[in-house]
Amino acid sequence: MQQRPWLIDGHLDLAYNALEGRDLRLTLSELRAADPLAQVAEGAGQRATVTFGELQAAGARLVFGTIFSMPQAKNSMSGATLPGYTDHAGARQQGLQNLEVYQRWEDQGFIRILKTRQAVAQHLDTWTPQAPLGVVLLMEGADPIRDADDLPFWVERGVRLIGPAWQKTRFAGGTATPGPLSDLGQQLIRAMHDLQLTMDASHLDDAAFWDAAEIGVQMIASHSNTRTLVDGNRHLTDEMVRAIAEHGGMIGLVFCNSFIKRGWKRSEPRPTLSDLAAHAQHYAGLIGWQRLGLGTDMDGGFGAEGSPDTIETYRDVPRFLEAIPAEHHENVAHGNWERWLREKF
Repeated sequence: MQQRPWLIDGHLDLAYNALEGRDLRLTLSELRAADPLAQVAEGAGQRATVTFGELQAAGARLVFGTIFSMPQAKNSMSGATLPGYTDHAGARQQGLQNLEVYQRWEDQGFIRILKTRQAVAQHLDTWTPQAPLGVVLLMEGADPIRDADDLPFWVERGVRLIGPAWQKTRFAGGTATPGPLSDLGQQLIRAMHDLQLTMDASHLDDAAFWDAAEIGVQMIASHSNTRTLVDGNRHLTDEMVRAIAEHGGMIGLVFCNSFIKRGWKRSEPRPTLSDLAAHAQHYAGLIGWQRLGLGTDMDGGFGAEGSPDTIETYRDVPRFLEAIPAEHHENVAHGNWERWLREKF
C-alpha cells in the first residue's frame, strides 16, 4: 500500500480559534464536547475539525498560521453589533494576542515558529514524527500594522507574509468592500517589496490587487478559489491567477463549501471533493499544476458542516488528493509549497 503524501497547508486560523476558546491541544472529541463555537455563526453550527492531533494524523508538517484580527461588524440576521476592533490600536492588540498564542505553543513544544528560509529548510530536512508542527506566520488583514515603518517590528517576530485586506482595511479594499490601495497601502506594499516580503492576495479587491501587481511585490494567494466557478471579489479572476504565477507565486485551494459551489446553502447537500478539484483543474489549465497547493482555511468560520462531503475532521484532508490526477498528488500535498518556501520565503 502506497504511503500518503505529507502535507503543507497554506492557511489555518490556529491562534484565532484559540482566542475564541478552542484549545487545540485537546483531542478532537474533547474539543467538540466543550466547543464554544458549536452553536454560533448566526445560528449555524461550527463543528471543529482542527487540533494539533488531527494535523499530525493528517500528516501536516508545516502550516501557514494566521495572525487575524476581527473588525467590528453587525450580525446580518439580528442586527446586533459583534465584538471587534474599530481602530488600529484595537487591531494591534488582537494581533499581539495572536502572536502570544503562537509563542506560548512554541514554549510548550507544540509548534516551531519558522522565521526564515533557512529555518524552514532545517525543519523539513530534519523532520521526525516527534517534531513539533512547523508554523510560518501570515498576517491576514494588515490593520495591526501601524504603517510601513512598523513592518520591521512584525518581521522580527516572524511575519513574512501579509494580506493587506480581509474586508476593507486602512490599506486596501477587500472582500465585498471594493477599493484600491490607499496611500497608506501603497506605502506598505512598496516597503514590503523593498524588504522582500510576500503579499497574500486572498481577500484583496481587484483594484487593490492590480495596484499591488504594478508595484511588483512578490505575491501568493494563500486560500483562494476561482471566480470562474464562484462569483464575487473574494475569488480570483483568470487574469489575477496569471499575474500571481508571473510573480512566481502559489495558490492554495480552500475547503469552504460556499467558495466551492456557486450559491451553496447549508440546507443543501455538501459539495464533493470533485467539485473542489474542478477549481484545481481550472487553475492548472491556466498556470499548470506546479503552482497549486492546499490552503484549506479549515475552522476558518465554517466548520465540518461547511466543508466538502466526506471531510469530517482535518485528518480527512488527504482524501482530496484522490480527486486529482495521481501524478500531482505529492506536489499539491506539499511539494509545490515546499519549493516556494525554499526558494522565495
